[in-house]
Amino acid sequence: MTALIVIVVLAVLVIGWVIMTYNRLVALRTQVANGWAQIDVQLKRRYDLIPNLVESVKGYMGHEQDTLRQVIEARNKAASANAGAPATGATAAMIAAEGALSASLGKMFALAEAYPDLKANQSVQQLMEELSTTENKIGFARQFYNDSATNLNTAVQSFPGNLIAGKFGFQNAELWRVSEAERAAVETAPKVSLQR
Repeated sequence: MTALIVIVVLAVLVIGWVIMTYNRLVALRTQVANGWAQIDVQLKRRYDLIPNLVESVKGYMGHEQDTLRQVIEARNKAASANAGAPATGATAAMIAAEGALSASLGKMFALAEAYPDLKANQSVQQLMEELSTTENKIGFARQFYNDSATNLNTAVQSFPGNLIAGKFGFQNAELWRVSEAERAAVETAPKVSLQR
């Protein structure tokens, strides 16, 4: 009789542990999806602002039409890559497309500094400020997403949770990394010197 009670107690403990582990994995996966949704909202805002900004600066940056074209092309590629991304997280193609967009926007912002009339235009300045604020929000949303993805990945890979994760199909979430385009833009950024 004592052996039967011990077996029942152990079975209840194991079942309780499986349920708790499963629910924790579900909560972590949901947090990753929420993090992704926050990035998605900010990216949509970014996609909406870019054409307005490009239209506003076209008249001032007549000699920079190639840069403006690159910005619009990068925006369109990023938007289509985002449309194909899963609701649970980033894909390598999307990360690369977003990196190319960030790099082209950085180039456009750097070139805009050379146009005093452009810097004096209130609507252009307001659009640039909105886009800059959105870029900051995207950065914070990516950080939250990566933190959530790291928590999920740790739970999926750690023993004994990996037993439950494997059995119920939980997978690692891809982390958002700096793309090659963003890395190249940083390496080729103009150097500013304040010395005379």
